[in-house]
Amino acid sequence: MKETSPLNLYKQLPQTNCKKCGEETCMAYAAGLIARTRKVEECTPLVEEKKYAKKLEALKSIVAPELKMVYIGVGDKQVKVGGEDVMYRHQMTFFNKPPFAYDVADNMEEAKLIERVKKITTWRKFYIGKWQGVEMIAVRSVTDDPAKFAAAVKTVLANGNGFPLILCSFNPAVLKAGLEVAAKEKPLIYAANKDNWKEVAQLAFDYKVPVTLSVPFDLDGLKSMAVTFASMGLTDLVLDPGTAPNGKMLQQTLLNFINLRRAAVEEAQRDIAYPVMVLPINAWLTTEDPVRAAYWESVLTAAFVIRGGAIMIKHSLEAYSMMPDMHLRFNIYTDPRTPVQVKPGIYKVGTPGPESPVFLTTNFALTYYTVESDIASNGIDAYIIAINTDGIGVQASVAGGQLTPTKIQDSFNEAGFDWAGQKFPAMVLPGMAAKFSGELEDLFAGKAKIMVGPEDSGRIVGWMKDFWPPK
Repeated sequence: MKETSPLNLYKQLPQTNCKKCGEETCMAYAAGLIARTRKVEECTPLVEEKKYAKKLEALKSIVAPELKMVYIGVGDKQVKVGGEDVMYRHQMTFFNKPPFAYDVADNMEEAKLIERVKKITTWRKFYIGKWQGVEMIAVRSVTDDPAKFAAAVKTVLANGNGFPLILCSFNPAVLKAGLEVAAKEKPLIYAANKDNWKEVAQLAFDYKVPVTLSVPFDLDGLKSMAVTFASMGLTDLVLDPGTAPNGKMLQQTLLNFINLRRAAVEEAQRDIAYPVMVLPINAWLTTEDPVRAAYWESVLTAAFVIRGGAIMIKHSLEAYSMMPDMHLRFNIYTDPRTPVQVKPGIYKVGTPGPESPVFLTTNFALTYYTVESDIASNGIDAYIIAINTDGIGVQASVAGGQLTPTKIQDSFNEAGFDWAGQKFPAMVLPGMAAKFSGELEDLFAGKAKIMVGPEDSGRIVGWMKDFWPPK
């Protein structure tokens, strides 16, 4: 959707302000459509009344993403790939983070297969207020045996906790065996190529599943195949333009990804506007050293998270390989228009009591969770009050006026904090807000002592040894 003006969307609405969509006005609803906080189907008069049929079709066309959105899997773990509108994040935001699919193979012993599946599905990391984890499982056919592949898919389904699957083989017979087991789960099949495309297209049509088109390093050929599949009514497509893990062809890989994204979102080439798959797993073709391979897999993942990769197949489950990419993906797919925030208020770390300190910070999520982590990791029982600064950090909010002594006082009053119940009633300011200490002493006179803590929360444990409890 290139449209950024609510007024132009408003023209396609009933303009009755009926509030059935949940918004007070049609203009507010139009703004919600642009921000993707509202859906076309929520305007029930537009959908249900025949007199609005032309407007409905026009609106659907306007709000359709520039990059086709493809759904993989079913239920609450279903993933969405593609659906983007911009070339670069700063132009608006990215909406659908690329799911990471970690591989298993059909030549694994059943116990090892189950062990790896469980490791994939249970891996989680808490980062800035949200759990990060794996979204998909890629089942690779190494044996090229339909029966063994079907057995592996069945085992993965039984132990995969509903994770969406990618069925990986260039052999249509193998893919069919997997689909006979897993079609109801709507897996992505990988892949149709120049040799098998007719058979794979028939499988996608018969089983009604999304399909990957693999034409390495030939964008014209990839486009031709996409047009062919679309003419057959198959539009749930993912493109694989090839992933070279190193050398000059890696540069070409990056250029291909950029050109595909540009063709879709800037040149409106609808016949190739599909999400693109990356194979960081190819890093394992470059070396026999598992540490180097895992490292390079992480590097490739990072490069293509930034360059618009919509779905990725990976291998290493080592934390040193997974965590950097999870963190980068989280940051890139965070809306730059809205700071990441926590709910303002009083939080407990550990089991604080009357002798525990009260630390002050802002509700910028990165700041809050850094402070919380530094306190918790040192076994300190404490209270933290997060002041509403619209998600701005301490230093910037002090300078910009979002954090003020009066707002701090109001925040404690709203939270209803019981200073009288504290043996050591004291508020610990971050060092960067030290200039507020005098005014806060006046505002909290008779209630709490104002103390100035370190500028860096990593030094809280040392500060506690020197200054707590207060004298």
